Amino acid sequence: MAAHPRTYAVVGLTLVAAVTAGCSGSGSHAGSGGPASGSATVSGQHKPAPTESNPPGDIPDNQVYVSYRPAGGSFTGFTLKVPEGWARTGQGGTTAFTDKLNTVRITAVSASGAPTVGSVTNTVVPQLRSQVAKFASPKVSEVTRHAGRVVLLTYQGDSAKDPVTGKVVRDAFERYAFYRAGHEVDLTLSGPVKADNVDPWRIVSDSFAWR
Repeated sequence: MAAHPRTYAVVGLTLVAAVTAGCSGSGSHAGSGGPASGSATVSGQHKPAPTESNPPGDIPDNQVYVSYRPAGGSFTGFTLKVPEGWARTGQGGTTAFTDKLNTVRITAVSASGAPTVGSVTNTVVPQLRSQVAKFASPKVSEVTRHAGRVVLLTYQGDSAKDPVTGKVVRDAFERYAFYRAGHEVDLTLSGPVKADNVDPWRIVSDSFAWR
């Protein structure tokens, strides 16, 4: 009769060990599977979208252009498109539109004859060489825009030093000389050398029209 309590005790200990092992295994399985799966789901939902970064001086593809026609000055008989929202300044017969590193500069003057490759090479290039810091790589050619034949001068030069950062940018320039009936309008487009502004500058120069 004394053996019965001892037998019951052994059986009870065996059952407790089995139950404990079963619970421990189940908890370990849930711990390894549940959080790992949930972690993967959360990571996918919160992954940031890729961002687009343009080189310094690049004009955005969605830039809007508005019509500009001078209201005063020596000559007002022309119009062209300029980028909307750019800061406007004026001095004498020159009006400029600037945004960050890019500038659209318009100058109207009286002229006795139409500019030619030779006249721009012999007259304008020496003037700019003395006015533009580290002027280099001048190239003069005739091109066609919607307004007709135009003399194009391309060159490079250093920008003015930034008053805040002191940084100087190497700029590329496109200068278009439009002429009609004693009036010349010089359109100069400038921005950093490495900026890809071929399309925006084409939009502006192609939009020039006499009125």
